[in-house]
Amino acid sequence: MRTASEVIRLEGVSKEFRRQKGRTLRELVACLMAGQPFWEPFYALHDVTLSVAEGETLGIIGRNGSGKSTILKIIAGVTAPTEGRVYVRGRVSPLIELGAGFHPDLTGRENIFMNASILGMSNAQVRERFQDIVSFAELWEFIDMPVKRYSSGMYVRLGFAVAVHCEPDILLVDEVLAVGDLAFQEKCLRKMKEFQERGVTIVLVSHSLEMVQEFCHRVIWLDEGRVRAEGPPEVMIPLYREAMLGHQMAQEAQLHPPFGS
Repeated sequence: MRTASEVIRLEGVSKEFRRQKGRTLRELVACLMAGQPFWEPFYALHDVTLSVAEGETLGIIGRNGSGKSTILKIIAGVTAPTEGRVYVRGRVSPLIELGAGFHPDLTGRENIFMNASILGMSNAQVRERFQDIVSFAELWEFIDMPVKRYSSGMYVRLGFAVAVHCEPDILLVDEVLAVGDLAFQEKCLRKMKEFQERGVTIVLVSHSLEMVQEFCHRVIWLDEGRVRAEGPPEVMIPLYREAMLGHQMAQEAQLHPPFGS
């Protein structure tokens, strides 16, 4: 049941994708002749229930493939759940995928207007904040260049600059900050601190446990699409580190079994 303070709630959310069984024409023909599907179901999320309160910063941790980015895409409305219900209240600014929402053949200037409109800003609002956006991204020299010529770091700078200047109620941040240079990362972290002080709700996906420790009020640990545990960062991060160390030791034992075994 949703409470008044919640701005995000997922109830029993599952997400199914289709995974191709083979990649060659021969494998496709073999499946067709045997009357078997060429695809098999794959669940990125299994019965996930979580909530985020207004003004809270939630961290989501887990190994690659655990479903972290899928949750952000569902919150952002980029993809719909296969099962379950999703509730989101407020303007959402997603920083999920590098260059998402950008058209490669358009210039940085044109993409600012297009991307900002997708995030709910009017042309008048974009014009009013245009200089601040470009200055934050530090891209005045390249703003009239097609973004297909941008480096990955320039993509991130432009995407982050647009997202943080649309006055979001909810900010979704994936690992995109890892691409930018150190100085820009520091600028983004200061901006996120400002958002926290203003009461903006943040959902942060990161492999940087130090960043999660510094920013997050609460942490959810995803494992193979399921919520394995949740709690304060001072509890969750040591628990997660211990589990990952055990997983790494088990893998090394399989690769290098003891002599004579």
